[in-house]
Amino acid sequence: MRILLINDTARKVGRLSEALRDAGFEVFDESGLSIDLPARVQSCKPDVILIDSDSPGRDVLEQLCLVSRDQPKPIVMFTDEQDPAIMRQAIQAGVSAYIVEGINSTRLKAILDVAQARFETDQQLRAELQAREQQLNERKRIEKAKGLLMTMKQCSEPEAYTLMRRQAMARQQKLIQVAEQIIAMHEMLND
Repeated sequence: MRILLINDTARKVGRLSEALRDAGFEVFDESGLSIDLPARVQSCKPDVILIDSDSPGRDVLEQLCLVSRDQPKPIVMFTDEQDPAIMRQAIQAGVSAYIVEGINSTRLKAILDVAQARFETDQQLRAELQAREQQLNERKRIEKAKGLLMTMKQCSEPEAYTLMRRQAMARQQKLIQVAEQIIAMHEMLND
């Protein structure tokens, strides 16, 4: 497991680094948070990002948002901050596990496993949501094209749908492609 450790504590050597070594993990890369986290993630390609922070600040959370949006990874934050508002902000920023008060090297593997499992579940849900949104958008575009075709051809809805299906099969295209062509043609002729 490739671990990127971000030490955002006042201590020179963070407690998390020591606990990881005690648990038998090898830290692939370790940095302070003064770095550009998205660039570091791009260059290191870690499997998981661990953050040792006394209290995650706005800069930390902003960088996590960028990483979560552009290069999603499981992120585990170890902190002393117990404020529920900050916990929510960290989770909204992409943190998979928010661990408060202490690092026990014997629990690290289980914590990392849970964070990875939660991250994978979240990614699957996001992918399913995106697929559903795309299907809905395609359905809307097909309905729009069908309506345009009904007006242009003076035909019923089933007839317009049949015409679109025939066109899609004849050109070996998806129905959405035919719909987009109809919409584009309509826009070109009406401009």
